[in-house]
Amino acid sequence: MAKKTVSKQTRSKEIRAKAKKAAPPPAPKAAKIVRPARGELLTLLDFVRYAVSRFIEAELAFAHGTTDPVADAAFLICEALHLHPDQFEMFATARVTTTESARLLDLIERRVQSREPTAYLVNKVYMRGLPFYVDKRVIVPRSFIGELLESHFTGAEEADGAGLIADPGAVDSVLDLCTGSGCLAILASRYFPNARIDAVDLSKDALAVAKRNVADYGLEDRVTLHNGDLFAPLGDARYDLIISNPPYVDAQGMADLPRECRHEPKMAFDGGNDGLDIVHRILRESAWHLTPEGGLLCEIGRGRDVLEAAYPDLPLLWLDTEESEGEVFWTDAATLARFS
Repeated sequence: MAKKTVSKQTRSKEIRAKAKKAAPPPAPKAAKIVRPARGELLTLLDFVRYAVSRFIEAELAFAHGTTDPVADAAFLICEALHLHPDQFEMFATARVTTTESARLLDLIERRVQSREPTAYLVNKVYMRGLPFYVDKRVIVPRSFIGELLESHFTGAEEADGAGLIADPGAVDSVLDLCTGSGCLAILASRYFPNARIDAVDLSKDALAVAKRNVADYGLEDRVTLHNGDLFAPLGDARYDLIISNPPYVDAQGMADLPRECRHEPKMAFDGGNDGLDIVHRILRESAWHLTPEGGLLCEIGRGRDVLEAAYPDLPLLWLDTEESEGEVFWTDAATLARFS
């Protein structure tokens, strides 16, 4: 009996059919976004509402000075129109010009499509009510230390007994490690009016941004910027106060960073496997750079359990803010000297 032959063409059709059957169904096409027609959005409030809807639909992340889509949208709209955030309510029902409308729609779409933090889109962020320039050369600042300088270091005794500096005017020297955009150094200049301030960062790009911010506030004679690795460029200088918001994201956190954060410099986040590589170094070396009555204020994110396990006998005072609990610690020079 003769063997039945199968043509190459038939076999090819069978293979394609099987492959098509085994392949997963194609992902549904994203709904095409129809840009609002001219005149559909009129007021600032209209644009904020539209932006909020787009941001929620796109499931954006908010961790760069704003905590929700409404705040992010209002910030973007105000800055694009050169309005202070406090002025939004005053102009909420004011109409937007045709030129302004086009710019706002472009920025809203860019925020959604690129997932760039709004602070980068408008080159600005506010800390304790003060504006600072930012771009992709620096992490978008959102440290809790600014609030703590105001609440625990202004000489007033707190309700929990944590007024940590009796006389801010007596502070002669402050060091800001991992300064980034320089915002904490600039805030420190306000809370400690007689202090000279050194600010250190490993990134020359970050220091270029910090230099611009220092100049914007006319603080060149008080804030000195240093390029180098932690204490390396400072010699044997000692300080009444060291503040630091170093990289502290652990390996798992780095893998899980939202797309917005991936626009920021990786070195500003990466704290090594447990997130505390740089914090360990700061703890070991700070005692050699503090005056006898000085202290260290350091932010470590959610690494408290890891840090306390590594230093079970090191007493640390954990300071809370309106938005954080147990993410910033304080310890004094005498304590650090015993553990160095």
